Parts: sequence; C-alpha cells; structure tokens
Amino acid sequence: MVSVIITCAGIGQRADFGYNKLLKDIGGATPFEKSLAAFLRDDIGEIIVTYNGTDGEKFALSAEKLGAKIKLVRGGKTRTESVGNGLEEVAGDIVLVHDGARPFVSADTITDCIKSAEKYGTGIAAVPAKETVAETDENGNILCSAKKNRFILQTPQAFKTEILKKAYSLKEENEVFPDESSLVGKYVMKCRVAKGAESNVKLTFKEDFSPLGNFFAGTGFDLHVFAYGRKLILGGIEIPYEKGLLGHSDADVLLHAITDAFLSSASLPDIGRLFPDDDPEYEGIDSAILLKRALALLSEKGYTVKNASAVIMAQKPKLAGYVEKIKENVAALLGIEKNAVGITCTTLEGIGTVGREEGIAVQAYCLTEKYKDEK
Repeated sequence: MVSVIITCAGIGQRADFGYNKLLKDIGGATPFEKSLAAFLRDDIGEIIVTYNGTDGEKFALSAEKLGAKIKLVRGGKTRTESVGNGLEEVAGDIVLVHDGARPFVSADTITDCIKSAEKYGTGIAAVPAKETVAETDENGNILCSAKKNRFILQTPQAFKTEILKKAYSLKEENEVFPDESSLVGKYVMKCRVAKGAESNVKLTFKEDFSPLGNFFAGTGFDLHVFAYGRKLILGGIEIPYEKGLLGHSDADVLLHAITDAFLSSASLPDIGRLFPDDDPEYEGIDSAILLKRALALLSEKGYTVKNASAVIMAQKPKLAGYVEKIKENVAALLGIEKNAVGITCTTLEGIGTVGREEGIAVQAYCLTEKYKDEK
C-alpha cells in the first residue's frame, strides 16, 4: 500500500494572511483541497494530514467536501518533527511526503515518484535548474557555482517506508532538515530524482497567490441626456460643446461608468446607492471625488486597480481629439499607467437616444486584484 503525508502544520508566516495560507481560496478551492484532490487515486490507500491549532477541523471539512478519508495528526514545531509524527501513523510500504503548499502537483509526477521509490527506494520530484546555482559563505562570497546536474527539489518525496523510518531513528533528537531527502541522504542512502514539473510551484509568499484567481473583472454602464446651460465633462476633462450632460453631480458619464465597474468588481453597491441623487451633498459634485471615494472602499476590502477600459458612445460631439487627454487624466485618477487605460469612441449610426444626439452613453470595464483580506 502507498501512504501519503500532506504537511499542513505551518502557519504561513511569510504569506502573512493572518491564517494558514493553505485555507485561502484560490479560484474556488483552497491549496489544501487542490493538494488533497491530487492524491485521491486508486493506488494510494492512506492519506495523513499534519496540522496545528484548530486547522484540523477545517481540513476535515474540506476532506468531507471532497469525499476523502484522511487521518489527522498534530504537527510539531518544525517540518522534520511534523513529518516524524505523521510517519508514526503510516501503514503503507511506500510513503510520499508532500507540501500542502504545492497544490498543482500532477498525476504524472506522483506516479513517477512512486515508481522510483518502488524500484530504487527513493523518488524525489525535481526539475533541472535553469540558472546557475551558487553556494556562498556567511558574508555572501561565492564558494562554488555550477549548473550541470543541478536540480530544484520539489515534493512529493517518496520512500520505501522502512528507509524513511530508519533515517528518523538515526537522526539526533533536535536535528532539523529542510526536507526528507536531506535526512535520508545523511543517514541512509543517496536519493534519486523523479520527474517534477515547472508548474509544481510552492506557494510561499503573498505574491505567489496573485495569479491564482485573485483577479476580478467589473463592468459599468451609464447614460446621460444633453441639457443646455451645463458643461460637458468626460473623464474629468471639459469638452467644448454647446450642451452638457444633465445630472445631479457634474454628470461625468465616463467616470460614472468606470466607478460602477470598479464597484461591481468588488461586489459593492453601485454609484446610485452609494451616492444617491437626492442627497444635497452630491449636488454638482466633481465625479472624480466620487471615483476616489469608491476606490477607497475597494482598498478597504483589499482590492487594487489593475486596468480600465471604456467605450464612449456619442453621435456628437466628435471626441477623437480628446481621447489621449482623457486617458491621461483617468490614469492619474486611478493611480495607474496611461497604457493601462483604454478609451475608444463610437457612434450608434443614428440609432436610439445616442444616435438621435440626445445624450452620451458609456460602457466601462475594469480589472482589480485582491491582494489582502478585508480590514
């Protein structure tokens, strides 16, 4: 039988989420759930999960959701101690040790590690080093460097159970190792590399989670009709025209649509509910102020602005000559580079309110990134 120990006893201090990083949602599932799911295979008969604190209850709920049977074992102060605790419960002839923070491990990697352990006694997931690897002294001076035959070690790390248990029996009581291959390599035998994968990354720092489902798209739409005696403001820029747009604020239809897009990306109320048109406070207000207030709400929820795009629909006036200036101002308001803002203009070929030259409409889109949990 093959057993697996999934190490989940760390606190994720470097990720700094305030809780175990393996419980953070990354696109509909946690790293723990993705890691666990990878080992729900016919050739694996036992899954042991190390944990600390109250995380065991949460891991148990996740396992139940996946229909997985796991054995929870309290971890120790170090990885070495945690794996040792799990190893005491192992019943299989082959044992794999896997970091719960490597949620993208492939079936091929798991299979190759198992086969290597069965044939050679060990099988350590690894990928060839792309860069030159150097060893330094305590002062940062390079002692030696080499690229040939250098590998980046990953997990799972597979062993015949008797080999890993022997290594643990020989190590000193408080001796700590970065991984199990180091321990086995010191006390029992040289370990053999198995097929790893570049995609089998370890989630360590907060930025490691950025491309893993923390991006949110938003959309916003607004339309204002023309009225005489008002200024025409688009994107905070005054456009010379005989009429302006009617509204309780300055009626900047472009900023209104962009504001709604960002609010929707964070599942916040729309601009009409946050800044109602029957509130005297907002009468004639600069829409840039409303946008800034909306962005402050996003920031409180842990979102940051990535980009914005908008289509201005207007039969008149012609706006092409003002697009670059509008983009520049919108980028400044959002605190992003100009090349992260897209503004295009179109007519509606005489169709509808816009086509009859009765007003201007805007459809806006945006992308935000959630970089931290809500305050």
